[in-house]
Amino acid sequence: MQVDLFDFELPEERIALRPALPRESARLLHVPALGPLTDRRVGDLPDLLRDGDVLVFNDTKVIPAQLTGERVRVGPDGSSRVPVDATLHMRVALDRWKAFMRPGKRIKVGDLIEFSSGTAAGARLEAVVLDKGEGGEIDLLFALAGPELDAAIATVGHLPLPPYIASKRAVDDADLRDYQTVFAREEGAVAAPTAGLHFTPELLERLDQYGVAQEYVTLHVGAGTFLPVKADDTTEHRMHSEIGVVTRNVAERLQAARDEGRRIVAVGTTSLRLLESAARATGRIEPFSDATDIFITPGFQFRAVDALMTNFHLPRSTLFMLVSAFSGLDRMRAAYDHAITGGYRFYSYGDACLLERSA
Repeated sequence: MQVDLFDFELPEERIALRPALPRESARLLHVPALGPLTDRRVGDLPDLLRDGDVLVFNDTKVIPAQLTGERVRVGPDGSSRVPVDATLHMRVALDRWKAFMRPGKRIKVGDLIEFSSGTAAGARLEAVVLDKGEGGEIDLLFALAGPELDAAIATVGHLPLPPYIASKRAVDDADLRDYQTVFAREEGAVAAPTAGLHFTPELLERLDQYGVAQEYVTLHVGAGTFLPVKADDTTEHRMHSEIGVVTRNVAERLQAARDEGRRIVAVGTTSLRLLESAARATGRIEPFSDATDIFITPGFQFRAVDALMTNFHLPRSTLFMLVSAFSGLDRMRAAYDHAITGGYRFYSYGDACLLERSA
């Protein structure tokens, strides 16, 4: 399909730079499979879901994956240093990460990278460039591994706010709380599963009282989620892989719910992509522990998810393509027109919508 089909005009003032507080006070656009759109609040979810529905959350935890430092080369005339920035993307070994780096063109295989916390007496972390991929990814081999590497990244790194926020303001202490879900526990994401940001312990308790079950899967969201689609046709776009886990116990409970006719409601496109990856081969939700690069566009056959709660996404993005596949392109264009004219807030800190699958 032509990528232009997924374009739309979004006024800059619709981009949320801070979340709604309390979290569940954010607006929620209900988009049923048929019938009118309705304007609600996230706190209304217990009234919109059914007894027996299963909410599936992504429990990944955002790490301080934004690193700054210098590329160091030693030659006959001494050493040369060039400032560089790196955003860790996906862990591939105890001592290796894939990353996006700037300026990428000036980095070569074999280069030494020295990351620092930005102060003269601050912590430092070294890595060597092992490989450069066609998609802009760079393989970094660190001098530390395992928990020692994790601790060093936590000391040297910074929270990687999305570029459409970071370009407008600096990260502050409020983001350390706001850009993390209340159920985050599995470290490894470089971007938050933003639909989950709307939930509070109080809302989770009310959902439980209404008979809505809750399950947790893990997809470590990578920096590739913010990359623009540069191709003209969706068949030419390559997704970056992300690591996901659906445990056997969770898979069995979710499939049992489906067998009983209960709805699976994914909280966020990350949960949906992981569940559909787990159900891809057999049509049933199976245990899963692997990388996934699933790319969902209109025409995709959904096997696992019946409803989706998600934020509002960028024009021409893979995520707007996903929701268009889920609820229909015309339906989603109408929903986004409604949201834009109605003053909804967009992107990571913005409002949400509850989508019911079109078919």
